[in-house]
Amino acid sequence: MKTRLSLLLITLAVTIAGCATSDSATTSSRAAGIPDTWTAISTPELRSFDIAEPKRIELSNGLVIFLQEDHEVPLIKGIVTIRGGERNVPGSKAGLTDVYGQAWRTGGTTSMTGDEIDEMLEARAAIVETYADVDSSGMTWDSLTEDFETTFGVAMDLLQNPEFREEKIGLAKNQVRTGIARRNDNPAAIASREARKLVYGTGSPYARNVEYDTLAAVDRDDLIAFHERTVHPNNMIIGIVGDFDPIQMESRLRRAFGDWDRGPEIEAPVIALETADPGVYFIPKNDVTQSNIRIVAPGALRDDPNYYALRVMNEIFGGGFSARLFSRIRSDRGLAYSVGGGVGTAYDHPGLFQISMGTKSGTTLEAIKALYGEIESFQAGPIEEAELTRARESLLNSFIFSIDSKEEVLREKMTLEFYGYPLDMIDRFQSEISSVTLDDVQRVARDYIDRENLAVVVVGKADDFDADLSTLGPVTEIDIAIPEPGSTSMVELETDAAGQSTLDKVVRGLGGAAAVDRVRSIRRVADINITLPQGQGAMSAKLDSVEKYPGSFRQTIALPMGQMTTIVGDDVAVMMTPGGNQALPAAQRQETLKQLTKSPINIVQHRNDAAYRFSSGGTQTIDGRTVEVLDVDAAGVRIRWFVDPRSGYIVRSEGGSLSMMGTPVNERVDYSDFRNVEGIVQPYRMTVYEDGNQAASINITEIDVNPTVAPDFWMVPSN
Repeated sequence: MKTRLSLLLITLAVTIAGCATSDSATTSSRAAGIPDTWTAISTPELRSFDIAEPKRIELSNGLVIFLQEDHEVPLIKGIVTIRGGERNVPGSKAGLTDVYGQAWRTGGTTSMTGDEIDEMLEARAAIVETYADVDSSGMTWDSLTEDFETTFGVAMDLLQNPEFREEKIGLAKNQVRTGIARRNDNPAAIASREARKLVYGTGSPYARNVEYDTLAAVDRDDLIAFHERTVHPNNMIIGIVGDFDPIQMESRLRRAFGDWDRGPEIEAPVIALETADPGVYFIPKNDVTQSNIRIVAPGALRDDPNYYALRVMNEIFGGGFSARLFSRIRSDRGLAYSVGGGVGTAYDHPGLFQISMGTKSGTTLEAIKALYGEIESFQAGPIEEAELTRARESLLNSFIFSIDSKEEVLREKMTLEFYGYPLDMIDRFQSEISSVTLDDVQRVARDYIDRENLAVVVVGKADDFDADLSTLGPVTEIDIAIPEPGSTSMVELETDAAGQSTLDKVVRGLGGAAAVDRVRSIRRVADINITLPQGQGAMSAKLDSVEKYPGSFRQTIALPMGQMTTIVGDDVAVMMTPGGNQALPAAQRQETLKQLTKSPINIVQHRNDAAYRFSSGGTQTIDGRTVEVLDVDAAGVRIRWFVDPRSGYIVRSEGGSLSMMGTPVNERVDYSDFRNVEGIVQPYRMTVYEDGNQAASINITEIDVNPTVAPDFWMVPSN
């Protein structure tokens, strides 16, 4: 008890002393003019500061150079920006710059492979990278000051002598194909992607998709042509920042680039907006528990006279935690996981007005109506002075972080130069933002947001919505299915006279209509040499297959690791391996049936079927000979044949398929060594290419027309 009493007395003494000290400190603070609370603290004016200006140099050949000294660390970074990007590529080759940006660097130069460049740079902790974007391509390099010459030499070699090696092009394509296959995995990404299409147009380079077919259409010659078209001094801007002597660096760059000749000017193409009608657009996705919502319309240009007022308006309306959308819809009403947006701007084409929101499925309609309400309320006003002050201070306080290094200043100046903007635009930012008034904000809110011309995109599960989307107006459903290889390369087909003529030659080349019509099945035995991916060599195999028309297939392939038999029919799809039987994946079963459909025997047997259409694709030259191109729609399955007009032989076919690794590819098969077997002419040699790379060579050793098979041949034995 005595110990507890002592502790209590000590505690009281300390508390009393603390109170006395606190009272004394408060009195002293007041006497010294220190505010009692943080709300009484006045905010001082921001101090002015000077932005480190890079030196601008323009050579007689049009090359623009920016030099920015920075001796803080012994590093030098180079940046090259080149006019010309995806918007300078036809839609039929969409994805060209995705491949170009990777294969330019990984493909190496005429004197060094990309792997050899990697090893040399890694030994010096240096980096050289390339990229391509919608309106530009470029390169960056980074090295210690002492390794500048070596690193710069690699950069110059890549600029002047790129090799674009085929294996690296194939690797780049594989990465892009993976992106295509997975582009519908993320609901938020789907919403943003489809919203851009509604504003810019499905075929616009600012919104279009890369498809398997457009990617397959890109080859090495395209990459070389793009490089030769764009990489000229008058299309380039070079920036150097780091630890160097500016006089010596200018002299070095003049020696390196001064003798380059001017090339053709790369102009920004005029791309008209193809904005969809306002309304509600729905994308069903039933594996989600929340809705992703976008409200969109065309935005503005960066050189709009109201640009700074728009920046302040966006900050008030949807720019952060204190913005109206966030505070009212998320914080006050609990309707959104995230919400924000405003009038976006771009340098040389309209930006995007966009409001983005994620909400649980059960509040989808309520959340959209809340967004509409906030738009109407914001336009009607009034906007409070406190909102304006907070927005301006937020923009001004964060501005420094966009130029807090000399590299960031250099990049900003290069961007302004690239788009033809005044280089002092960043120097004027503070004064322009500070001068924005309440009237300015209210005016642009009315002039730049049109409530009646907004498109709403919703990605979600309709069964879980709180009401039907149609209560907002007519609903348009958007199909986001990924086109399979071969489905986008040809327009809707109708049989024409030239196509029918080429088909007649194919019938004759196969041995004639009577011979083809009596075929019920064909057995082929072959030796196959399979090219393994990633440069792992090749593998030999024995193949024994039977095609039974119209829709059964059995194949046995003997590989070093064992024998596998696949049976596909109307009610069976199984693979038999040494480890037991297993159901064939749906994609493989479907692909097998498609290959049967694309068989020349099957197509010719259906030559009078209205679901099979044959359209002439003109002529092409293959190995010095002119062939006729026949586009075939076999009941929805597309294939393109290249037909020798004299013999009627199909010497090549192209179409979508699955690779030997199970990924979608554009498949090309070259046929040769044609022989007559029981009245039917068949090729005995085939070379298979996947996206331009050889995948397999097949040598037929035996063909049997209408073979006799055992009664249980098409049955699956039990494990």
